[in-house]
Amino acid sequence: MSTLSQDTLDWFAGIGIEPREEPLWVEALTHGSHDSTVDYERLEFLGDRVLGLCVAEWLYEKVDAPEGKLSQRLNALVSRATCARIARRIGVADHMILGKQAREDGGRESTNILGDVMEALLGASFLERGFSESRDLVRSLWAEEFAGDAGHAKHPKSALQEWAAGNGRKQPEYVLVNREGPDHAARFTVRVSVKNVGEADGTATNKQEAEKRAAKAFMEKYA
Repeated sequence: MSTLSQDTLDWFAGIGIEPREEPLWVEALTHGSHDSTVDYERLEFLGDRVLGLCVAEWLYEKVDAPEGKLSQRLNALVSRATCARIARRIGVADHMILGKQAREDGGRESTNILGDVMEALLGASFLERGFSESRDLVRSLWAEEFAGDAGHAKHPKSALQEWAAGNGRKQPEYVLVNREGPDHAARFTVRVSVKNVGEADGTATNKQEAEKRAAKAFMEKYA
């Protein structure tokens, strides 16, 4: 008996994957809240590295830019927000295996979970199909992001740091001022301040994105 539903098998076929070891792909889709002996965390760890290498190679091949600019684009293209955006685009949420509480808490819309599952799927792809086919999958799914603006603009935190230095101010300080919701659907609010200038808040599903939004809000308000 198949361990994946026919609907999920059809979905995999639509994105160019034909699972052979179905338990591996079930693991990649399974959140820790589910009553199961496996979840996606180990595959996510692997997939994160696979994605990083695939995108780094792609940038080296296609983008004639110095190391700093390449790193800036790499960080944007492999970020959890980008992974989640691609996961939403291809319909990952409909096939994730979540526990009851995670479903009720909006787990299918969680940027953290969607991003993690996207990386776990790349980990499964690497184990079953090898690097070459996984690289082709990344280039197919990430094509729109790669061709777009991701990573072209300076990161808001870097921009704020340079602004502070250029204006003779102390470096920005980031403080977590609020965290709410369960682990799989948490919301973080971070406040950034520059002494004798002001402060601004940012809220997101992870601290890094909240810091980025706070820095962006600060620049819009004071710079």
